[in-house]
Amino acid sequence: MLVDGFGDVTISNDGATILDEMDVQHPAAKMMVEVAKTQDDEVGDGTTSVVVLAGELLSKAKALIDRDVHPTMIVDGYQAAGEQALEFLGKIAIKVNPTDRKMLKKVAQVAIASKLLAEYKDYISDLAVNAVMHVAEKSGTAYKADVDDIKVEKKPGGSLTDTALIQGVVLDKEVVHPGMPRRVENAKIALLNCPLEVEKTEFDAKLNIQNPDQMKGFLDEEQKILQDMVGKIASTGANVVVCEKGIDDVAQHFMAKKNILAVRRVKQSDMEKLAKATGARFATNLEDLKSGDLGHAKLVEERKVSDDKMTFVEGCKNPKAVSILVRGGTERVVDEAERAIHDALCVVRDVIVEPHVVAGGGATESELARLLRARAQKLSGKEQLAFQAYAEALEIIPLTLAENAGMDPINALMEVRSKHQAKQKWVGIDPFKGKVADLSKLEVYEPLAVKVQALQSAGEAAGMILRIDDVIAASKSKEGGGGPPKGPEDSAKEEGEGEF
Repeated sequence: MLVDGFGDVTISNDGATILDEMDVQHPAAKMMVEVAKTQDDEVGDGTTSVVVLAGELLSKAKALIDRDVHPTMIVDGYQAAGEQALEFLGKIAIKVNPTDRKMLKKVAQVAIASKLLAEYKDYISDLAVNAVMHVAEKSGTAYKADVDDIKVEKKPGGSLTDTALIQGVVLDKEVVHPGMPRRVENAKIALLNCPLEVEKTEFDAKLNIQNPDQMKGFLDEEQKILQDMVGKIASTGANVVVCEKGIDDVAQHFMAKKNILAVRRVKQSDMEKLAKATGARFATNLEDLKSGDLGHAKLVEERKVSDDKMTFVEGCKNPKAVSILVRGGTERVVDEAERAIHDALCVVRDVIVEPHVVAGGGATESELARLLRARAQKLSGKEQLAFQAYAEALEIIPLTLAENAGMDPINALMEVRSKHQAKQKWVGIDPFKGKVADLSKLEVYEPLAVKVQALQSAGEAAGMILRIDDVIAASKSKEGGGGPPKGPEDSAKEEGEGEF
């Protein structure tokens, strides 16, 4: 539970979220936060693993430094060991079919297993696989998928099982005018990037009105401009208007008379998703709006979700953008559910884009440690020590899993090591049963991309910190050189500023 200065509470066991919300002051620790953030941005999972691994690499390096091994030797050794580990990782990875829904679902279930949604993992992993498969596009022989095309909209209320995948886009906006239809079938959608308002002049202008008729003529002209705008939209055949800017009250009235459903002040990211889903083109100027620019959807409807009204755009002809509406008992539950769904979407995307998996539960790290130890035997000098330290650091993953599962970590690690020596490469920790098991038989798989990114990020972060030999407080920016003269106490204070 994280409590910020305003008393807002975040409850999570997501590594990236915890590090992001924490008030971290230490400069080296801030680098660890960046490592977790990079891992989350790139592959969406393995954030805790990468920080634990980087920490263990530094811990093993400290032991070597205490034995008078120079930090540069350790960094070089770690770099060589990391490259070797990535090479071994590529060899032991299992190639899968990127459209194999069963495998994708297993990967998603593993990502959710440790989260709040663990009991709903079957249902949520199906949602995640369906969502990513909808937005995935074939490019040559490979696939591309962008998680940003999947809109995750949160709304507290109901239960987690009410979370649903919508073939289209959900807008957290209501229809602007009570006289407008609340449901439009076979919608022709105009996406406007311009306000439906009378433009105000940018310079000061004065109007001298002599009599009431002139005033009426002035107002009538304003009304006519708005009526012409609505007429232009109606002439294209549009019956739904989604506007990024504002819509004038008078324009709303004319739209309601023409039975056009309108939504205003929609976020740009939502507009982009709507354009992808409906096939519409943005109109930045009403004069350029043509019937060919309109998007199509089977249904646009305003529905009440919890206490709020939301607009659903469903049944799009080309659903390259879909939405997941996350429901849950409280706001905290919905927030944590969103984080778990984000991880599940990311790992499914990772496997579709890079169709290789490895076993989880620390099995992959244990196998890499065994292979690196064997390679270290062929090396001489201090590089061998760095290789061995890197191999031992990798075993922090099965060790931590065993500890978290309430097992005896040392006994578990020794058992895993002996099984790997006997060429059982997918043996790791099964935390649910509290024993050592073959995780490929339990079908616990993780994307190769997650492991690759974790090894690269942890190695680079550890190397960067190891190269630091001194921490000095940077001087404050010098402004004009003025200010009172410094006394001896001030000088003494400044000299001590570099100490941590």
